[in-house]
Amino acid sequence: MTSFETKSTSTPITLELAAVAEQLRRSTVQVRSDRLSGGSGVIWNSDGLIITNAHVAPKERATVELNDGRVFEAVVTTKDLHRDLAALQIQATDLPAATIGNSDTLRVGELVMAVGNPLGIVGALATGIIHATSSQKWVMADVRLLPGNSGGSLANAQGQVIGINTMIADGLALAVPSKVVERFLKGESTPKLGVTLRPVLVNLGNIRVLGLLILEVEAGSSAIDANLQIGDVLIRVCGQFFNTPDDLVSAIAYSEPGELLSLEFLRGGKHLVSSVVLHGGTFGVKAA
Repeated sequence: MTSFETKSTSTPITLELAAVAEQLRRSTVQVRSDRLSGGSGVIWNSDGLIITNAHVAPKERATVELNDGRVFEAVVTTKDLHRDLAALQIQATDLPAATIGNSDTLRVGELVMAVGNPLGIVGALATGIIHATSSQKWVMADVRLLPGNSGGSLANAQGQVIGINTMIADGLALAVPSKVVERFLKGESTPKLGVTLRPVLVNLGNIRVLGLLILEVEAGSSAIDANLQIGDVLIRVCGQFFNTPDDLVSAIAYSEPGELLSLEFLRGGKHLVSSVVLHGGTFGVKAA
């Protein structure tokens, strides 16, 4: 008779990753705005602050269920629709808060883990790698996300949360960078351009592209400093054509006050480029 011995195949690195995964599960919650819809959230501090996506918590209140099964009614205290972020507060203390990492230090190819509640599966984990780090708006990762992952954590191999999972585009997971979340929580003013715009279609060589016609420029705004004028047609921001009229708003929302933003535009048949220094304050981008 042949006998077999069962040996553990666990290695120190797999045991360490399993411990990291368990830590992330404890700091991940379920967020429900009603019986039919829900997503995930991250315990941002031990005193009951929960971060999720604005589309996961669209109302003034939501229900939050912790990893240990406790259920709380949460109040939405702050929301930013452009960044798709919402801050929720529950009446609880000594919670297992996530460790927050620096999204600016990510490298392409770095191992990451996404934790959430996809399709009602509580605390599910998916692994992948960082796909790109050049975007200020998103952390882009080759990780499989499903409905219910929105609002959950994207973390590095050390278990530090470096993003809030938000959507899937072209098969890639897009997460709001942790640096953007921290700015959101500090209430830092969103940079402003100071123009009123109207979408138009313009011919650019052999193609037609979406342009944004400037109808009004506010005095003292970043647009004035960049010498933008009424009648100019914006066609690209940071080298990217506009897919929707909201693309410019999003690019500005994810920039910092004082940051340079490259804008390409048409004026009198000429193709021009201007570097705009964004201001904080009251100037915005309006649609007409």
